[in-house]
Amino acid sequence: MEEQTAWISAGSLQSIKAKGQTIIKGGIAVFYYEDRVYAVDNRCPHMGFPLHMGSLCDGILTCHWHHARFDICSGGTLDPWADDVPSYEVKVEEGEVWVHVRPRTPAGIQRYKERLMEGLQQNIGIVIAKALVGLLEANVPVAEIASIGILHGVRYGSGWNSGLTILTAMARIAPRLDQKGRMLALYQGLVHVARNSSGRSARHLLGALPDANLPMARLAQWYRSCIEVRDTQGAEKVLLTAVRQGVSVEKLADMMLIAATDHFYLDGGHTFDFHNKAFEALQFIDEQYTGDVLAALVPMMGGAARSEELHQWQTPINLVEPVLQAVAELTQGDSGHKAPPPDEQELIAQLLGDQPLQTIAVIKEALLAGTAPAHMAQLVAVAAAERIVRFHTQNDFADWIAVLHTFTYAHAVHESLKHSDEPLLVRAVFHGAMRVYLDRFLNVPAAARPKLSPDSASKPNDTEELLDLLDQRQQVAPAAQWVADYREAGGDDDALWSALGHALLREDAEFHTFQMYEAAVMEYEDWLQREDAFAAEARETMLLACTRYLAAHAPTARELPHTVRIAWRLQRGEKLFEE
Repeated sequence: MEEQTAWISAGSLQSIKAKGQTIIKGGIAVFYYEDRVYAVDNRCPHMGFPLHMGSLCDGILTCHWHHARFDICSGGTLDPWADDVPSYEVKVEEGEVWVHVRPRTPAGIQRYKERLMEGLQQNIGIVIAKALVGLLEANVPVAEIASIGILHGVRYGSGWNSGLTILTAMARIAPRLDQKGRMLALYQGLVHVARNSSGRSARHLLGALPDANLPMARLAQWYRSCIEVRDTQGAEKVLLTAVRQGVSVEKLADMMLIAATDHFYLDGGHTFDFHNKAFEALQFIDEQYTGDVLAALVPMMGGAARSEELHQWQTPINLVEPVLQAVAELTQGDSGHKAPPPDEQELIAQLLGDQPLQTIAVIKEALLAGTAPAHMAQLVAVAAAERIVRFHTQNDFADWIAVLHTFTYAHAVHESLKHSDEPLLVRAVFHGAMRVYLDRFLNVPAAARPKLSPDSASKPNDTEELLDLLDQRQQVAPAAQWVADYREAGGDDDALWSALGHALLREDAEFHTFQMYEAAVMEYEDWLQREDAFAAEARETMLLACTRYLAAHAPTARELPHTVRIAWRLQRGEKLFEE
């Protein structure tokens, strides 16, 4: 009985021969061609156009919508952007045609993974989207999907890049999203990984030092020395030796981040941020690939711009020497100096002020008094976010990225210091604080922090209004005002973050916008551990900063989300062509 129900009658051979083709139950198109019968899914895998309305010539079935071509025998496509069409086994018994209900290559988790890899290798968005939808619908964990993209990204290309950063950031926020949100978030990351690796050959690692069993202190010294002279090959071999010897991730992070902070604010903050993201990416991959991921960070160190060599860090005020002196004092050990912890509000005002030498002294004294470096980094992140809140739209549009870089750098420093007690890494706190100072003119004039509207308490709590605002160009101030009024009216912050996530993921957002959202979410959540007034204001700062940045960079063409919607609807069997 089961064998019989596995086959569907397509009618008599003579009737199919007379018509040339027919459609049967299950949306299967049956063709009579060159004295044989073939069966394929009637929906073009590209966008669902009915293939029975296409043409069949020289064994090639052509869809007339976008002219995708398919081998009528196997369903294989000659146009990779279209994907293969499922084909079905056919038999003829006593003049009647029967078609098997299951495709020759049934969809399954392993097949979806293979297609995802093919989509990444060939940089084909629709193939990536369909494989991703299939994997998520099959309840494959986010980490498992992200690992495929991460490993592809680090193996192809010149090193860690923006695509890998986006994918890691989106994988980190995916648990906070619904199923559609996870699809959009992971797709954005995977597509950017594919774009950054497109056309690049595989990267072959140099390998560890032979039969070495070296002390970690010696390896760290070698790595630092190699990076100092931009010897990336030597640094890679030292790193891979440390990995092979089983050095902990925490120790590897200290070794690499010390080298990344030997110079000030490398590459506009990207270097430290990329290091932080690569170490966060390790949570999504198998331990055996630690070396592959971390080695992808080394190439960028060969050409990273060192900010202490830039004019603005040296004149009119030399920021470099005072920071070096403060760090030297801190790394000498406990001075016995214990003072009350600094007032956080006053410290934020100091960070945002125009007295950098005093700021360096205040930070040093606070750290000497026992303030945790991670908490100091957290406060620098609040000050950097406040720069975005106060960023005036009269500034050059490109300057949004300047204040964004400072914030994401400060966030990366905060995240890294939560997992390290290495004294030298406190240098990154000072570097971030000085960058906040250097951004001060982007707050002149300063945009006003939103004041509550007279009727804010009676405003409806419908986040669709915010999404409508973010669907219009340059609604920076109105969007921030809406958020302030929404919260005053008792609106739920989780719903607000969800709306902002939707606003991000519906766009063809550029790299920095993904950074902004993920960093703001993570900083906000860290302040949830406290219920005092300062923490509440810090949380609001993160929401306002994120809202203003998203509003400044929307709307866009929205091609990428459209591709995901197509893939999702094809997975559900919808007929897109009828629209």
